[in-house]
Amino acid sequence: MSDEREVLTWQGFGDASRVLAQMVVDDGFEPEVVVAVARGGLPVGGALAYALGTKGVGTLNVEFYTGVDQRLPAPIVLPPLLDTDAMAGMRVLVADDVADTGETLALVKQLMDQHAGEVRTAVLYAKSRSIIEPDYVWKRTDQWITFPWSALPPVTRGRAHPGHG
Repeated sequence: MSDEREVLTWQGFGDASRVLAQMVVDDGFEPEVVVAVARGGLPVGGALAYALGTKGVGTLNVEFYTGVDQRLPAPIVLPPLLDTDAMAGMRVLVADDVADTGETLALVKQLMDQHAGEVRTAVLYAKSRSIIEPDYVWKRTDQWITFPWSALPPVTRGRAHPGHG
């Protein structure tokens, strides 16, 4: 595998989320709720909700990793939990940043299918190994992806603030 990476900038993300929203609209799907898969799907879900004019937004915390290099055999849903009972019969768009193995997206779709009326999925990126084919995909890649929201390490105390010192 090459060292090449797929790098998404904040500007690129803005453009990509509009294109993704346009795909949903052009398809005639009008979600009543956008469910973002935390954490990577939070920026995507928020951007899609605004672009689609969808006021109902929820989030589902799904985790594959329990710690450094400790991977669970399957993704699990963590608290706080989404009120899935309130979504009976609704049109739901599940949003995430990437369908990598696709297992997380498949789990969330399966969970939503049990409660909502119609469920579709939207991702910025899909990889060829994904076990699920998302309904809406901005770009396909098998490279490692650097997202603007996770490109830098978490903020710590005492760091100099650019432009404030």
